[in-house]
Amino acid sequence: MSYYNNILETIGNTPLVKLNTIVTDLPCTVLAKIETTNPGNSIKDRMALKMIEDAEKSGELKPGGTIIEGTSGNTGMGLAIAAVIKGYKCIFTTTDKQSKEKVDALKAFGAEVIVCPTDVEPEDPRSYYSVSSRLAAEIPNSWKPNQYDNLSNSLAHYETTGPEIWNQTEGKITHLVVGVGTGGTLCGTGKFLKEQNPQIKLFGIDTFGSVFKKYKETGVFDNNEIYPYITEGIGEDFLPKNVDFSLIDHFEKVTDKDAAIFTRLIPRLEGIFAGNSAGAAVAGLIQMKHLFKKEDVVVVIFHDHGTRYLGKMFNDDWMRDRGFLEKSKVSKAIDIIQKHKDLKLITVNENLTLLDTYNMMKKYNISQLPVLNNQNDYVGSINDNDILEHIILNNENKNLKVQSVMRNPFPFVSYNAPLEEVSSLIDKNNQAVLITDMSGNTHIITKFDVIESISNA
Repeated sequence: MSYYNNILETIGNTPLVKLNTIVTDLPCTVLAKIETTNPGNSIKDRMALKMIEDAEKSGELKPGGTIIEGTSGNTGMGLAIAAVIKGYKCIFTTTDKQSKEKVDALKAFGAEVIVCPTDVEPEDPRSYYSVSSRLAAEIPNSWKPNQYDNLSNSLAHYETTGPEIWNQTEGKITHLVVGVGTGGTLCGTGKFLKEQNPQIKLFGIDTFGSVFKKYKETGVFDNNEIYPYITEGIGEDFLPKNVDFSLIDHFEKVTDKDAAIFTRLIPRLEGIFAGNSAGAAVAGLIQMKHLFKKEDVVVVIFHDHGTRYLGKMFNDDWMRDRGFLEKSKVSKAIDIIQKHKDLKLITVNENLTLLDTYNMMKKYNISQLPVLNNQNDYVGSINDNDILEHIILNNENKNLKVQSVMRNPFPFVSYNAPLEEVSSLIDKNNQAVLITDMSGNTHIITKFDVIESISNA
């Protein structure tokens, strides 16, 4: 028989999945490490178990003890699962900005959860850091993991996540992109990867309201950087010991709105139900597209599961209340083109040179064009990346005709085609679709049109 002795043995060995539609603008290969397959549906299961095992070995955590921790939910889940198997009690403090689903999930495993205010200093006695520390001091036979400063956090990823990614990519990874909260995931995983290949770049995703980016770039801890934010699981108003700034090559800040919108886009465009930090990571990845080359292999961590955000980012009313969604409804292809329905479709003749075509794209600020022959039939398509690749390869290629390098023509869809059908046709190899309206005019629908429509739907 093949089985695990308990649920803790199923932690780790998570899949690596190629992203396609949502990253069509990036020249590189993007692979998502899907940590939702862990038993607690998050990457925090790895470090929660490691912290407990190390505390057991050191004698800090004794049989029948109580685990007390400040957590946004995912670390608490990992600790709670391990506590059930190992016979410990759990008390968790969290903030009032965390989703109700996270709190309810912790309670499902028998944990006691105390909700504390978000908008207070870490040293404030009401903060979830301070409350957890006070309880750990007051309650006999208790232990506080302190995930922010407990280096077993980083070590868990050094021992498991890093080797998994290295083996899964056969050592071809060039960049690791991770939302940074405690810092354990990026720095533990990244330390292992940089030991295998020092050229690998570590990019941390930060949020506005957090101190990480400015501290990395200036060495200054600026209190003016600190203010309340909505994005969950990343950013901090202090410097955890697990954040090794010497390992991190760059921090990219992402707005609450972009993080929320891309959180919604991931399941719709990739079929992967991931959480808020994954949305922030993908948004940051796209903001950094100029930093990647065609041959790069970029791994992005999808920390946790979308079910923990059903009352937030996946709730239309919640999104609209915060100005993240317009109060409009887009359901068909004809609705998508409303903003540019009166503009003439820009096309290019198959006999035009690549240089002239590229200049046309710059003039009209567009990145792809339908290609027509002399009879005005749609015979192909071309985008700016294709042109640049050929010219970079050989400058003389600028005089090549479009017909020699064009791709297949953009497909036509009915103006009544549902949004889902339109989005399913747009991918890395096909960057747009065409429709003919009721007046006989042809319009283009690009990936950006679809993303804007989905985010506003």
